[in-house]
Amino acid sequence: MPKTQRSGRGLHRYALAVCMAGGFVVFLDVTIVNVALPTIKQHMHASGSLQQWMLSGYTLAFGLMLVPAGRVGDVLGRRRLFVAGLIGFVAASAVCALAPTMAVLVAARIAQGAAGGVLTPQISATIQQLFQGADRARAFGYFASVVSVSSAVGPVAGGALISGFGADLGWRAVFFVNVPIGAVLTPLALRWLPRRGPAPGRRSSLDLPGSLLIGTAVVLVLLPFIQSSWALWRWWLLAAAAAVIGGFVARERRVADPVLDLKLFRNGSYTIGVIAVTLYFAALTPFFFIYTFTLQLGHHYSAVEAGLALTPFALGAAATGPVAGRWAARYGRELVIAGLLLLGAGMLGGIWAVDATHGGGTGWATIAPFVIGGIGGIGGGMFLAPNQSLTLSAVPVSQAGSAGGLYQTGQRLGASTGVAAVVWQFYAGLTQGGSYEEAYRRGGLLIVAVIALALVLAIFDWRRARSRELSRTGVRGRIGTKAEKTPT
Repeated sequence: MPKTQRSGRGLHRYALAVCMAGGFVVFLDVTIVNVALPTIKQHMHASGSLQQWMLSGYTLAFGLMLVPAGRVGDVLGRRRLFVAGLIGFVAASAVCALAPTMAVLVAARIAQGAAGGVLTPQISATIQQLFQGADRARAFGYFASVVSVSSAVGPVAGGALISGFGADLGWRAVFFVNVPIGAVLTPLALRWLPRRGPAPGRRSSLDLPGSLLIGTAVVLVLLPFIQSSWALWRWWLLAAAAAVIGGFVARERRVADPVLDLKLFRNGSYTIGVIAVTLYFAALTPFFFIYTFTLQLGHHYSAVEAGLALTPFALGAAATGPVAGRWAARYGRELVIAGLLLLGAGMLGGIWAVDATHGGGTGWATIAPFVIGGIGGIGGGMFLAPNQSLTLSAVPVSQAGSAGGLYQTGQRLGASTGVAAVVWQFYAGLTQGGSYEEAYRRGGLLIVAVIALALVLAIFDWRRARSRELSRTGVRGRIGTKAEKTPT
């Protein structure tokens, strides 16, 4: 191999390592805060609504920034946006750590999510820029594993910080830990990420009106779920959201360079894959919240014990994901279906285990169902990596960047709305005088329903793909038979 080629590949590896570290910090902050929420609730006297905003506000702001930030990165340079997002994330983390009131903490948390949304699309775009073919597939596999590993490390790290620094300072340390990491990572990003600017001929339009319309629609969809009860005006908000979405679609069809390429949705497999991953994250994210609260406040687990209870099945997903990604080409949507079946079965098993133990060894009782099929377990690993591979392979290479941005946007929007809906059910169970086990059951059954909907879509897509394949095979068979009978 020529020296210049070896050098180029080495630089690419360094750039990939920087991207993975940035993604790890951002996704770590999703689960590390879950363990700290009970402590924050007690020391900051946080209401249920503000606690929901701690989670849903982060994921909402994250999702809102993905598509426009990806476009700005294409136009102005991805390294610039990566570094800007990283600096913003670190600054917001410092404000969270020093927040004097819950209102300041929630506002800083939302800013943190927005900064994470600026950084994250630059990761996938940089991978697409630097790698091709099998190397690109492996790089995306590493990124998927980073998401799973950060989910596993988050609860344990949060519990260890709270235990080591005490209740008063521990939850602040959960946020402050991002500051030294960001201080080290920023100069490395400036050095190793590619300096290459926008692609030649790239349009400079950012479609700000389109970004504003889609952001408004998402906020209107989320707001009704943040409150603990449903009044008539909340239904009006959903109606307004539908109207804004209609206006957004109409406008994007007329714009030469839209913020979202709606032609992507003409591909049925891509559309179903995006909806399926949206539903998966709508189940994944709130699960960590309601399970942690049940363990810590209902069953009196310490923060460390709750973190350790969450770790095994997240590690199961991290170990299964890369293997399942390699199997995707061989088994296709069948692997996705199997993963979703395990997810639903594991979640139902976890609900039974929480009911049966009533705090007496709940963490141990839930290991088996959650490792095998629970949210983030082997079932999660069997679903997530193959679904991403199959969904993105269904679109042309020329649209890979837009397709990847939309795929990630679905994850974030699913996370924000899932937290709002499931946690609303969880708190409804508590406010009606139920136990933590009953509240967990209500939230858990809603998660199972979401998984079931994703399963129906995956089966539909599998049957449709199989019918097309049988149709093509049948046509080839009839042509071949006719050719054999034709005299030469």
